[in-house]
Amino acid sequence: MTEREFSVYAIVRCGGRQEKASVDDVLTVDKLAGEPGSTLTLPAVLVVDDGQVISDPAALGGYEVTAEILGPVSGPKINMIQYKNKTGYRRRLGHRQKYTQVKITGISAGKARASKSSTARTSTGKSSSAKASAAKKD
Repeated sequence: MTEREFSVYAIVRCGGRQEKASVDDVLTVDKLAGEPGSTLTLPAVLVVDDGQVISDPAALGGYEVTAEILGPVSGPKINMIQYKNKTGYRRRLGHRQKYTQVKITGISAGKARASKSSTARTSTGKSSSAKASAAKKD
């Protein structure tokens, strides 16, 4: 029996779609603003690291998927023809969707996100410092 070799890959969200990305992959995504050679960070939806699947949003906050913009590309030409019989009506349209190619440069476990608030919330929803200031006023 042979051993399976696991690699790190991530499912990232880009342009309203989800794409499978691993290091050195070139993805074609919807048109992005940015110059060729610039880097961007893509949000991870799911990460597979040596067979361990991570899908918890709190744990995914520590992962960063970085990509480099390679440049703009165009999709295939789509031809549309409208025709109505016996009226002489003909209309021809064409469309080419604009895309951006990106190269995945790294998938890393970055820093964990800091908590949103330094004060602890109580069961009523008010922070402990707000209760203390209300008590001083009375």
